[in-house]
Amino acid sequence: MATTELIDLAVKTSENAYVPYSHFPIGAVLVTDEGKIYTGVNIENASFGLTNCGERTAIFKAVSEGERSFKELIIYGQTEKPVSPCGACRQVMAEFRARPTGYSGSQR
Repeated sequence: MATTELIDLAVKTSENAYVPYSHFPIGAVLVTDEGKIYTGVNIENASFGLTNCGERTAIFKAVSEGERSFKELIIYGQTEKPVSPCGACRQVMAEFRARPTGYSGSQR
């Protein structure tokens, strides 16, 4: 279950997002079964299809370092209601069994 500390980390992480086009920062926190933490942000590109979402950034960072088992994924966006992953993120999350345990908006 998402803890206040992990949600706060997702909020802080979102400050590193590169979002010159959408101005919609996302912060993600991924926790492995062993408790190692990986963070991710969305990184936009003028060619929108080449943009990488925060969830995928965190998962790709973890997988690139050999991680394959995850117990928590917290996603934060500056919204009134919780944010929902895009289709590409859902597919990557399913591939690596990284199930979201918490979504957070600004009204957390």
